[in-house]
Amino acid sequence: MQSIGTFRPRAASLSLITAGVLWGTGGLAGAVLSERAGLSSTTVAVYRLLLGGVFALLFLGGTGRLRALPRTAEAVRRLLAAGTLLAVFQACYFGAVALTSVGVATMVTIGSVPVFVALASTVLDRRAPGLSTAVSVGCAVSGLVLLSWPSGDAGVAGAASGVGGLLGGLACALASGASFATLTLVTRSPVEGLDSLRTTAFGCLVGGVLLAPVAAWSAGRFSELGLPLQFDVVAVALYLGLVPTALAYAAYFHGLGGARPVVAALSALLEPLTAAVLATVLLGENLGVVGWCGAVLLSTAVAGGYLRPDR
Repeated sequence: MQSIGTFRPRAASLSLITAGVLWGTGGLAGAVLSERAGLSSTTVAVYRLLLGGVFALLFLGGTGRLRALPRTAEAVRRLLAAGTLLAVFQACYFGAVALTSVGVATMVTIGSVPVFVALASTVLDRRAPGLSTAVSVGCAVSGLVLLSWPSGDAGVAGAASGVGGLLGGLACALASGASFATLTLVTRSPVEGLDSLRTTAFGCLVGGVLLAPVAAWSAGRFSELGLPLQFDVVAVALYLGLVPTALAYAAYFHGLGGARPVVAALSALLEPLTAAVLATVLLGENLGVVGWCGAVLLSTAVAGGYLRPDR
């Protein structure tokens, strides 16, 4: 039986932290790809999922595991659910970006994930979250707000799209966060015939296929989805599919087997933190005192979730 599996908490924590950091490089890579290839954000998401699925399939083939494809009904249902949730997560997120802004959409989407997971875990386990979990989630959300504060996106979004557009964008962002939270809860338990790499491969492929019509509709036609065959464009696209998608999701699904769902969800908060640090180092952006305070608070919250787990 091959499954997501369970293993030592320290190894699970390392996998989840790796996933969060790798996801943080995806924002910059996606922005570069969108700019240089002239693609919409939704189209970039399609390429990201499809290329990520292809890379994961290549890993399976290289290790001789591609022959043993998932055949049980439970495995097929798990893969269809993972792919659908990945597609909804991406579609709702970019809908939120269109109606508000990147900063607001990211803050609400990522910030809501541990909250949704904590609430769902409370209902499923019939037990309120412990003090350390509540403090970690509260500090993480507060840190994310402070980290996003210097951009001033909230005011711009509200002025640009109006109250209706802002509320619609917030609803899309919350739906995106709920989708990722559901993905975390759905994929945490092992299924016969599935491991983290198979879940990543087929989940990403299903998600990319489901999201492609949405990208074509927003672009007007499928011909607008073509990727320019230029070295820099192809290189960025391959990096986006390999590192922050195939490797990151495989690490995340792998880590879910040895960590509590809330702790796993907290690792997703490393994505905006890593992106902010990269923007400061590589692009010369200034976080400001408030932003750096948010970064410290966010880092402390994530570390607290790992170092002081509820018993």
